[in-house]
Amino acid sequence: RGPRRLSSGAAPGMEELLRRSVPPLPPYETKEKAPPPAELRGAEFVRFYRALQPGPPRAELLTRLARDFGVEHGRVAEAAAKVLQAREQRREPGALLQAEDRLRYYLNPQYRGLFQQLGRLEGGLRFLVELRADLMEGLASKAVDGPHVKEMNGVLKNMLSEWFCTGFLNLERVTWQSPCEVLQKISDSEAVHPVRNWVDMKRRVGAYRRCYFFSHCAIPGEPLIVLHVALTSDISSSIQTIVKEVPPLETEDTEKITTAIFYSISLTQQGLQGVELGTHLIKRVVKELQKELPQIEAFSTLSPIPGFTKWLVGLLSSQTKEQGKNELFTESEWQEISEITGDPTSSTLKKLLNTNEWVRSERLMEVLQPPLMRLCAWYLYGEKHRGYALNPVANFHLQNGSVLWRINWMGDTSPRGIGASCGMMVNYRYFLEDTASNSALYLASKQVRASEQVLALVAQFQQNSKL
Repeated sequence: RGPRRLSSGAAPGMEELLRRSVPPLPPYETKEKAPPPAELRGAEFVRFYRALQPGPPRAELLTRLARDFGVEHGRVAEAAAKVLQAREQRREPGALLQAEDRLRYYLNPQYRGLFQQLGRLEGGLRFLVELRADLMEGLASKAVDGPHVKEMNGVLKNMLSEWFCTGFLNLERVTWQSPCEVLQKISDSEAVHPVRNWVDMKRRVGAYRRCYFFSHCAIPGEPLIVLHVALTSDISSSIQTIVKEVPPLETEDTEKITTAIFYSISLTQQGLQGVELGTHLIKRVVKELQKELPQIEAFSTLSPIPGFTKWLVGLLSSQTKEQGKNELFTESEWQEISEITGDPTSSTLKKLLNTNEWVRSERLMEVLQPPLMRLCAWYLYGEKHRGYALNPVANFHLQNGSVLWRINWMGDTSPRGIGASCGMMVNYRYFLEDTASNSALYLASKQVRASEQVLALVAQFQQNSKL
């Protein structure tokens, strides 16, 4: 295949660089005798890529790499024909297996060779994580697009999943004595409950708190994913009690600790999205805590419910078919809501929900509590995407084998919490003896294990709301 010409906006030398850097796939017969990858070429690619401006110039290179250095379709078609031939002629198993091996070999895109080469370089893994972050950002903004780029993103994700498997990961605990740059990175990457200042950070790694991260043996000391834990005497229903501004306690009374609350898990490297790190981190931390504090009886999360408010406002928009009629609330609820908002249609309520203004009215909050609780229960329990929980946080914890345990009214009263989930939070409870069977049940038959509180709210929803 002759290489295609690049668009005129490409950086000078890009075409030549790609031709030099991407090792051609040697013929199947000589694959064992292929020359070892040239380290200098890999290093040259890294230098060239990093010298490009983020945005269009890098997008151009990634698009070109995906499109012109993928699978050689002619060879794949030939190899596939040979597999079919071996089957039709009922040749001995060895011949069929070899034909299949040849097909598998030619299904490797050429750029995979470049990624393998880069993975062997010093600092190469870190570079590949950065490159995938650019790729994902480009896909999200449509700066890079098309089936070839999506395919390359999948190939790179699978390669990173192998390189970042548990055998290569180290569990590290963060304390106030940890290096300053580690504390800074943990603070900067906190995606769930932003860290306000150094006093706040000190509290989160101090008494009655634990903070752990995974690092990789090739990138030592660099947090890849971070888990924050609060050690308490009961299952927390409000994040304010965990991250409120109080002076750090100096000493810990271990007799008061019976519960571990996982209240934040954050990926620090966007290039590792989709690589299974969170599940392994939770399992490792549970083991660590059981060793350190064997008296802990309950393991639970206190989790946000991203997307609930957006979902609810979307429903309100689609349900305003006739004035004064709304199928999400009972007649008496809607009457009270209309009296308070002074509007028999749902447009004022939508506006109040979108702007967080509704929490200024105690009466409105009181009236909305029962319907929002049951709608939230349904959102977590009943709203699906391909049969699994629509909410990504719910799907993550249910896949890990947790139980949808309790929905907490005003669990997060920060503007962010009100905006994302009408202030509600949820506990996913991990009963260690049941997590494997719960996980298998959810993955195989899409069944959600839930507590009586949640199921009662779901029943109320089915009785009072029509969707």
